[in-house]
Amino acid sequence: MGERVIFVIFGASGDLTKRKLVPAIFSLTCEGFLPPEDIAIVGFARTDLDNDSFRRELFKGVENYSRISTAQCRLWPNISERIVYHRGDYGDIKAYEELKNLLNSIEEKLDIPGGRYIFYLATPPDLYSTVIEHLGSSGLTRKMGSFPRIVIEKPFGYNLKSAIELNNILHKYFREEQIYRIDHYLGKDTVQDLLVFRFGNAIFEPVWNRNYVDNIQMTVAESEGIGTRAGYYEKAGVLKDMFQNHLLQLLTLVTMEPPIDFSEKSIRDEKVKILRAIRSIEPSQSYNYTVRGQYAGYREERGVSPHSNTATFGVLKLYIDNWRWQGVPFYLRSGKRMKEKMTYIAVRFKDVPHIMFPYKFRDQISSNILYLWIQPNEGIRLQFNVKRPGMEMNISPVIMDFTYSDVFEYKVLPDAYERLILDIINGDPTLFTRNDEIELAWRFIDPIVEGWEGKESPPLAFYEGGSLGPKESDDFILRDGRNWL
Repeated sequence: MGERVIFVIFGASGDLTKRKLVPAIFSLTCEGFLPPEDIAIVGFARTDLDNDSFRRELFKGVENYSRISTAQCRLWPNISERIVYHRGDYGDIKAYEELKNLLNSIEEKLDIPGGRYIFYLATPPDLYSTVIEHLGSSGLTRKMGSFPRIVIEKPFGYNLKSAIELNNILHKYFREEQIYRIDHYLGKDTVQDLLVFRFGNAIFEPVWNRNYVDNIQMTVAESEGIGTRAGYYEKAGVLKDMFQNHLLQLLTLVTMEPPIDFSEKSIRDEKVKILRAIRSIEPSQSYNYTVRGQYAGYREERGVSPHSNTATFGVLKLYIDNWRWQGVPFYLRSGKRMKEKMTYIAVRFKDVPHIMFPYKFRDQISSNILYLWIQPNEGIRLQFNVKRPGMEMNISPVIMDFTYSDVFEYKVLPDAYERLILDIINGDPTLFTRNDEIELAWRFIDPIVEGWEGKESPPLAFYEGGSLGPKESDDFILRDGRNWL
């Protein structure tokens, strides 16, 4: 018998369940990582559904979004028969008592050890506290070893104060090792490969420091607008939506010191050290260290104020005050309605200290640049200089290119949620965010948010959809004598 669990999804009638969670479970089952007899799924939501209609909705999601098609894998009936829907109001304690009785009956029927629950909060963030308190009041958080476990989607709070309050409520009913704060970026194979690339190869780590690196750039661009998420996005904006979590998490993996081992504590300890070392940006400094922008047409989006100053694009320059990175600028950039959906890290190395070639050839020598592509065209690209064939000394930069799709059997990489759900079931929190990481990230972002809302804020720059952001973004980095890579 494997690690049999009951996966309880709050907000089960929403898109996340249909587009990500259940398709990920289906793919894991099809590839043998999660036998269907080892999991039961209980959906909890306010929507008026019964078991059959809920299963039909989930099947549509599997057909449309699963990496593995239902034609390739015919195990859906085995999963479907272990899916149950429970209709209830999130604020009604009676609904949780009924849920408790339902879980007890499923345990008995399917021979699942008592209390092995994974509570997945796929609800709007303002319901997190309500669900957690009612789980505790109903006795569903009674500890059985490392169970129950609770999974929380971003945003984890809206600022430092709310994040601390949410952590306090969680710790009232769960130990820290039972809490899985999920950031799906950390589940991507290409993000995990940052650790292998840095610490599994002897040739890169010796030059991964201020002596050789001129600057590091990170871009997370989205081609779509806000869609139906105006209610959330008007409160969050790009700083809270992308910088506080995804970008700062990528930053820690790119810059942290080598952990002593591959344990979750060692890795997360090193990430925390980086977050502690980021130089703070006071509200009055936001003009010098940031750019904020908004795509044309944002104010016409449904649910958006016609006078909204919410930023859908941002640039942030920061420094890490430690021995490895002192003085190296990091440029972080993210926005919506940009040219294409892409995430990449560009490491620009310093110019050669002395150019021996004749003067007329010096302009032909380019900096070495390492590109780590998270998505799409996942892979690694290194730019270096070579001599062009011919009688004269002409020099050209060339690219040495590795892509996952060319080398490995996966033409479509596993979805991040597949890896993360499997880690939750196996009790491995390595790729999840610890409470001190959350609070340190907010401690850095909050003053910038304050600066953007104050009198000394950089002006809101507008940009056309399908572009790379506003012109002010290019001007910002040009002030340092650099350009976006």
